[in-house]
Amino acid sequence: MASHVVGYPRMGPKRELKFALESFWDKKSSASDLEKVAKDLRCSIWKQMSNAGISYIPSNTFSYYDQVLDTTALVGAVPPRYEWTGGEIGFDVYFSMARGNTKSPAMEMTKWFDTNYHYIVPELGPETKFILSSHKAIEEYKEAKELGIETVPVLVGPFSYLRLAKPAKGVELTYNCLSLIDSLLPVYKEVVSKLKAEGASWIQLDEPTLVLDLEPHHYEVFKKVYEYLGAEVGGIKILVETYFADIPSEAYKTLVGLKSISGIGVDLVRGKKTLDLVKEVGLPDGKVLFAGVVDGRNIWANDLADSLTLLKDLCSKLGDDKVVVSTSCSLLHTAVDLKNETKIDEELKSWLAFAAQKVVEVVALAKALHGNKDEAYFTQNAGAQASRRSSPRVHNPIVQKLASEIKNSEHRRVTPVMNRLEEQQKHLNLPILPTTSIGSFPQTLELRRVRREFKGNKISEEAYIKAIQAEIGKVVKLQEELDIDVFVHGEPERNDMVEYFGEQLKGFVFTENGWVQSYGSRCVKPPIIYGDVNRPAAMTVFWSKYAQSLTKRPMKGMLTGPVTILNWSFVRNDQPRSETCYQIALAIKDEVEDLEAAGIHVIQIDEAALREGLPLRKSEQADYLIWAVHSFRITNCGVKDTTQIHTHMCYSHFNDIIHSIIDMDADVITIENSRSDEKLLRVFREGVKYGAGIGPGVYDIHSPRIPGTEEIADRIRKMLDVLELKVLWVNPDCGLKTRKYAEVKPALINMVEAAKKIRAELASAK
Repeated sequence: MASHVVGYPRMGPKRELKFALESFWDKKSSASDLEKVAKDLRCSIWKQMSNAGISYIPSNTFSYYDQVLDTTALVGAVPPRYEWTGGEIGFDVYFSMARGNTKSPAMEMTKWFDTNYHYIVPELGPETKFILSSHKAIEEYKEAKELGIETVPVLVGPFSYLRLAKPAKGVELTYNCLSLIDSLLPVYKEVVSKLKAEGASWIQLDEPTLVLDLEPHHYEVFKKVYEYLGAEVGGIKILVETYFADIPSEAYKTLVGLKSISGIGVDLVRGKKTLDLVKEVGLPDGKVLFAGVVDGRNIWANDLADSLTLLKDLCSKLGDDKVVVSTSCSLLHTAVDLKNETKIDEELKSWLAFAAQKVVEVVALAKALHGNKDEAYFTQNAGAQASRRSSPRVHNPIVQKLASEIKNSEHRRVTPVMNRLEEQQKHLNLPILPTTSIGSFPQTLELRRVRREFKGNKISEEAYIKAIQAEIGKVVKLQEELDIDVFVHGEPERNDMVEYFGEQLKGFVFTENGWVQSYGSRCVKPPIIYGDVNRPAAMTVFWSKYAQSLTKRPMKGMLTGPVTILNWSFVRNDQPRSETCYQIALAIKDEVEDLEAAGIHVIQIDEAALREGLPLRKSEQADYLIWAVHSFRITNCGVKDTTQIHTHMCYSHFNDIIHSIIDMDADVITIENSRSDEKLLRVFREGVKYGAGIGPGVYDIHSPRIPGTEEIADRIRKMLDVLELKVLWVNPDCGLKTRKYAEVKPALINMVEAAKKIRAELASAK
């Protein structure tokens, strides 16, 4: 009756950790206050899993910011700019790496594989010295043990840690971080030895990079890692956990062949081919398969009958004692507890399972697999599955027909982009290096209160509209004062860039407390797409039209694109994702055309999550990019040449999909650049020609640090080395929602001054 959970959400059912972190950062509470909230959350989670009957309960999956940053602290790989002098790494150095400080910018942040979670990228080089500098994993194991709960400590595996790292500043871009493996392993040996000394019998090492396309030399390094750990730290069982995709045949065979590895974790939800591979290759004596059959990345209730059939099939091939029922990955990527949802109707609620419910599913499957089936629970589950399959609220034949018909056209604008830009410039009359922002402005406590009270029917619609219009007026006035060239209305009416649209589209449902961590204290509440999607009425026209009436400068209409809405939602799993994306694209197309008709001549359709949905295996990427890019083009294929279409992307690696980005055929793209050491610019240095407008971000908005005018000007100069003057825009990396006005105003002042400075330099050079 063995059961296992890969990991669990950290924020708490009511985002307790978020509020504790932000209070600490604002100096409104102490470090001990923060530590108490964190300990209470950890203990509650361990008790919950213990009471449910989980056999292998994880520890050290809690983090104050990010598990990869925790690993950087563990091994003492602190970049020199943070002036760490050794010893146990505390909150000051830890949060400086995550968020930056007055002296130094934060470390790069990027997407965790194909999820909406972000990790802090390690910066390594030949000068990096590893030393055990955080005892967090050991202390949390001891903390659980004091409760009488035996746990499996979890660490990011050494192979994946180095694979996820990047060369430090000043180090050659070709530097191979895996070359540091010999100096890293003694630290892992030390921490595993300490855990063993405290009584740990198992340790979980997450090696998700094993599901990627690897070269033969990668497997040699991986073997070296686990042969070393097996030889140096005997007497503790090692579980190597993989997730997010099919495990390649060579990777699985490597794991099977390593004597030091006692457990192999595989994702049998996203890894559709892994089941056949496991059955074909088998599993030798002394090893256990941790079978990830409960989806850790979506909120749909498990089809228990199907999963039990799969598990029984596995047991028949491998042996009853060789299968542990598990989640497909950490439950970090799903909402916390369905019991906190009181407004979702009972039918739809019966189709769902959040993290707490998934723990129960894992235990129920483990019991059933060994002859202790809860018949009532399985019967209830079967009824919910049947209800969802047949429900008329899920299926709309008209929407399905429209979506199927659009596949017969490429939906391209007829006029080439360079000609469109010329026509647009005649109307917009923008200076060189036009300045803009990405969309949102700071969301103040007062603004959040107004939205909350309107949603709770505590203020009238008239009062709400008046308050939002006042906020828009404030944002417009500020942009006038700053002399920004293309305005935004600041999005004060929006709670979230996806939720706002989903609330107005058919086929979506929303939670009250379905929060999921994106990075640090930032949480999102993804909509649930349960049925066919369509747009009953205009969603943004009223606010954009009002904002444009306040200024003669161009006002961007702000929309979230279909691929981002898809990738940042919990998506129905009963049809291909591409079908759902096409339905959303048609809804956004209607909105784009209504904005244009209302006099909005610049429309931004954000595709922040385009890269995020890219499959991890190269063999599967082309198909995704075809339908994703096509979906974007559908949204704006019908507008006039004089209507300028922008898009925005953030915090991912884009260089390998730059040709697909060009194929989106947007007039202007703004894209994250500053926090990732301007990696985006390298692709243009390597000869890629980009004819449309482009605004690589000139400063990082995810840090409270305010960049100076000369720092921004220097970034613009670097951009002009590889991009034509006539296509370059000046803008921040991302929206300003999470920042305070005290940070935003001086940063934007410096940004505009930097653009003017470069304009003056260029004029004097003529």
